[in-house]
Amino acid sequence: MIDIAKSLGNVQERKNRIKLLDKKHVSPLVGFVEQIRNERGLEKEIPDFDPLDGGVNAECLFLLEAPGPQSVQSGFVSRNNPDETAKNFFEFNQEVGIPRRKTIIWNIVPWYIGNGKRIRAAKKSDIQQGLPYLQQLLTLLPRLKIIVLVGKKAQTIKAELAEQFRNLTILTSPHPSPMFVNRKQQNRNIIFSSLRKVKDALDQNK
Repeated sequence: MIDIAKSLGNVQERKNRIKLLDKKHVSPLVGFVEQIRNERGLEKEIPDFDPLDGGVNAECLFLLEAPGPQSVQSGFVSRNNPDETAKNFFEFNQEVGIPRRKTIIWNIVPWYIGNGKRIRAAKKSDIQQGLPYLQQLLTLLPRLKIIVLVGKKAQTIKAELAEQFRNLTILTSPHPSPMFVNRKQQNRNIIFSSLRKVKDALDQNK
């Protein structure tokens, strides 16, 4: 496996990841994704979890808004997708030193909500439709300790999650999109600060 930024732009690497989907740590999540596809009448619009992440052994869930075009193309919700947002997320996590095997990435809206060229912002109705699947996902993650709400859309459910899952630590982080990261130099530092809190919380749970 090639675990570098944008590596899922490589066709062979995508094929290699597909071969890992039957591994014990990720196979229950493959079934979960297939269930959503069947219920929603969708296919590639709902990408799989990346098997290089922690799968059902994850202690930390990074929850973003919705899968982008590159996730749909690669077939994975992944920090290795060939776009700048994924690259930023990959590099920030590496620099802070968050162990990838302890994390998993998902979206509050599990399906693509764009037109093939551009993703639209998630509406309140999109988020409400996605919430039951998030609640179901959490039942598949027995070691989960932390949920990180990445971006403003995901953060709209912070109070609801904090009330419903009082045993979990709920943290927030700005979205690592180039639009945010490149706007001001201090924005990078804000994300680093958020991810250091994640690392500290994971270290406390050793």
